Amino acid sequence: MAEAYCWAGKHRRLQRLRHPGSGAIFLVPLDHSLADGPVADTENFASLVEAMANNGVDGLVVHKGRVRFLPPELLRDLSLIVHLNGSTRYAPDANAKILVGSVEEAVALGADAVSVHINIGSNNEAAQLIDLGKVSDQAARWGVPLLAMVYPRGPHLTNPADPALLAHAANIAADLGADIVKLPYTGSVSTMVDVVHASPIPIVTAGGGVVAETEKLLDGITDAMASGVAGVAVGRNVFGAADPGHTARLIAQRVHVTAPPPDLLPAERQMDREATFS
Repeated sequence: MAEAYCWAGKHRRLQRLRHPGSGAIFLVPLDHSLADGPVADTENFASLVEAMANNGVDGLVVHKGRVRFLPPELLRDLSLIVHLNGSTRYAPDANAKILVGSVEEAVALGADAVSVHINIGSNNEAAQLIDLGKVSDQAARWGVPLLAMVYPRGPHLTNPADPALLAHAANIAADLGADIVKLPYTGSVSTMVDVVHASPIPIVTAGGGVVAETEKLLDGITDAMASGVAGVAVGRNVFGAADPGHTARLIAQRVHVTAPPPDLLPAERQMDREATFS
């Protein structure tokens, strides 16, 4: 019965991540402040969050301490994902992510999900895989969805957008218990379709580096959604825009006009849930 309760909780939280109309997911990660510095000055941070809530964003990704600065009334309209590991750009190896939070802390903060960043191919890959496995176990026991951000980044990788490599990355996330995986976009609809078909769990594509032309950014969003991904996560191209709210609104329009993706709960777990609560 305890396992049934955990899966009931996870299912409810997974639905919180999705747009109630389209079923797709539009996340804005604001966890960059740990790695790279402020995403907004202190005066304007609350205004940035308000702009996200009012312009079609479905959820935010932040570190645990940042939750204190999120206006509580805005979290009615935004799902909350607490990011559990990180590094700074000043570290000897910025690709070596370490745990800085726990699932239990995230639950206490009211999180709808947790996330962990893994750089496969990095010199610290083994430690990061161990951490992902540990967080996956904690998330399963607490009934909390886990978003694994899996990026091919390392000294021996020449093409981080290689579809075969990204398909492998998606399966690493699935094999270690993640519910959703965030991946870079391959660069084309046809190759991203192959990655989507190879993944046992829903994919959210990363926004990538700064794109100077808004229309080019939006076309990339449209292409990604056309490949069958569950949604997008766009950080610096939103909070770094001249008008973050306007940019978020334009992205949301591209994300939420597509057909709803499949249920975020894996098929066999969906059947288990239906059997449990029928």
